[in-house]
Amino acid sequence: MSPTPESSEANNTAHWDRTTRLMLTHLGAWFFFGYVVHFFVVPLNKITIPLLNFPLGFYMAAQGSLIAFVVILFLFAKQQDAIDREFGVAEDE
Repeated sequence: MSPTPESSEANNTAHWDRTTRLMLTHLGAWFFFGYVVHFFVVPLNKITIPLLNFPLGFYMAAQGSLIAFVVILFLFAKQQDAIDREFGVAEDE
């Protein structure tokens, strides 16, 4: 049974709505780790890592953001794939 044009259009709209929500959620997380975390660097710089005598704020902002960005990318890909499969638009390999 082939889908009717209305159900196909409804499917596309629902898929786009879920994709847009996912994208905005991940952009919010990106903004948080890209900008908001760096506002706390100065207070954290008062703490130093004992063995390296390195400011904790700089380390947390530089390394923590990079780790968060990689995790965000992998989570986004996995969640988007699940959305695509749910609405029948996934690309099979």
